[in-house]
Parts: sequence; structure tokens; C-alpha cells
Amino acid sequence: MTPSDNVQPLDLSGDHDAVSAVLDALGTIILGKPDTLRLALTCILARGHLLIEDVPGMGKTTLAHALAKVLGLSFQRIQFTSDLLPADVVGVSMYDRENQQFNFHPGPLFQQLVLADEINRATPKTQSALLEAMEEQQVTVDGQTHPLPDPFFVIATQNPVEQVGTYPLPESQLDRFLMRLSVGYPSPDVERALLMGEDRQQMIRETAAVITPVRLTALQAAVDRVHVSEALVDYVQSLVQASRDDARLDGGLSPRAALGLIRAARAHAVVRGEQHVLPDDVQAVLPAVVDHRVLWRDLADRTTTSSTGRYLLEQVTVDP
Repeated sequence: MTPSDNVQPLDLSGDHDAVSAVLDALGTIILGKPDTLRLALTCILARGHLLIEDVPGMGKTTLAHALAKVLGLSFQRIQFTSDLLPADVVGVSMYDRENQQFNFHPGPLFQQLVLADEINRATPKTQSALLEAMEEQQVTVDGQTHPLPDPFFVIATQNPVEQVGTYPLPESQLDRFLMRLSVGYPSPDVERALLMGEDRQQMIRETAAVITPVRLTALQAAVDRVHVSEALVDYVQSLVQASRDDARLDGGLSPRAALGLIRAARAHAVVRGEQHVLPDDVQAVLPAVVDHRVLWRDLADRTTTSSTGRYLLEQVTVDP
């Protein structure tokens, strides 16, 4: 696949410098996870919401807080529990006796980056309170619509469903997350550096913002201008169709997921400082975009086989 010669070149040098500065700042806090940091930033540049799934204590909350601080975004952490109510998340209308009217009191959701911590410990009703916010960037309470800040992102953390006190996220909510990532255990050298180093939360408090929300919005606009060739779209469609036709897979990718894959690949190209989407960009983001949407049909495959995204990459070849 080769980029079209008729596409006007973009000057992404300044954007790439900003992205590199953000990744460098994040890398001083989250050690030994460059791929995770790159994909997390890719998700935000693509205007997507991020789901991080891992066992407790792996740095999921630290990653979310570090992203907000480095990107200059207002931040709020919501601890999801079994007794959390939808109004505790989105807010509530309260009657003002003096003015004889109902006034809306915004909930913690009204921040630029919201961490929904341990989202699968809340009941499905409370989980669903996020759906409209994630899809429409607004909430509706008592028939009144209230816009959320711009930019607006949700980073949700999820414990493995095998753990006690968790509720599986429904497919409709999983689909609202552009990517799902796992932080994973650190290497021995990285873990030693963490044990002997400064407290991560203290480092976040002392870290200055690298860019502003306005600059972040400009980077997102750059993503929209990255060129996608027809040959690249053919490759994406082949991957999508393979997910629908393969008998080993339970449910294929939807058109919304295909659009998200293109958008994530464009953002990954910006992270790399490129003006065209290449197959490498699609391959880099595909597992994070696909694995929470397409599952193995056989339970044995779910526990013993690699990710469905990597499986699709093995089934579909790239045309030269």
C-alpha cells in the first residue's frame, strides 16, 4: 500500500514534538510501559474513551491521573461501588424554595477527564448512567439536557470478572470504549526502580502540564486531516469482514467499531509523526480496539488462546 501522490502534505512536525513531550512526561511516572502509554494517548487523540482492565494495584488509577495532569485537563475520580446511584455520577436537580424552581447540581462527571474507577463493581443501572455521556457528551436529568466539558474523556478501570463483587459490563457499554488496555506486571528492573523511587502520586502532584486543552483539541483536529487511502480502507474492511465470517469468533465488528478502528489508526499515525495511515498503524491499534468487542465462541479458546485482534491479523494479509 502506498500513499496517494495527490494528497497535500501536512506539516506534523510541531504536533509530533508535542506528542513526544507528552509521552516523555508520562514515561517518567509510568515506568517500563511505552506501548501502553502510546496507545492510551492514541485513544485520547482519537476522541475515544479508554477501558483499562487489570488486577488491583497495577497502576491503572495512576495512569489516568498522570494523563490528566500532563494534558492539562481537569480531573475527577469516581469510585464505583455497589451502592453508587446514577445521581451520584451525573448530578441531581434540587428544589430552590427561594426562587421556587429546580436547579441542577452537576455531579462529578462534569470534568474533562473522568476516572470511573472499578466500574464493574457498580450495578448495571449505575453503569448505564455513563452511556449518554460517553456517546453524546451530555447528560439529561428531569428532561433537561446539560452539556459536558470539551474535551471530555472517560477512563474506566475494570477488575477481572472472576473477582468477587463485580458485574460484567454489557456489550452496549463495552462498545462505547474505543480501546481496552492492560497495564500488566512490570519487569524486575522496573519494579525495583518503583520500589526504590519516589512516590508516584507525589510525582503527579509535582508534574506540570505539558500541553493545554486547547493544544489537545488542535492535535485531535490534526488526526482528522490524516489521509486514509482506498487500499487502507480495503484492508480494514477485510479485517472487519473476517471478524464476521470466522466460525471461531462470537459476533463480528460493527460499522461503529470499523469507524473507530480508522480513527484510532489515524491518531496512531499522528503519534508517529506521519501524515498517512499505514497498515502498521492499523495493526498497532487493532487488538486494543477489537479484543473487548469480539470474543471467542469456544470457552476453551477464551482461556487459552491469544487475543482475537491478533488472531484476525494472522488471518488477513496486507496487499502489496
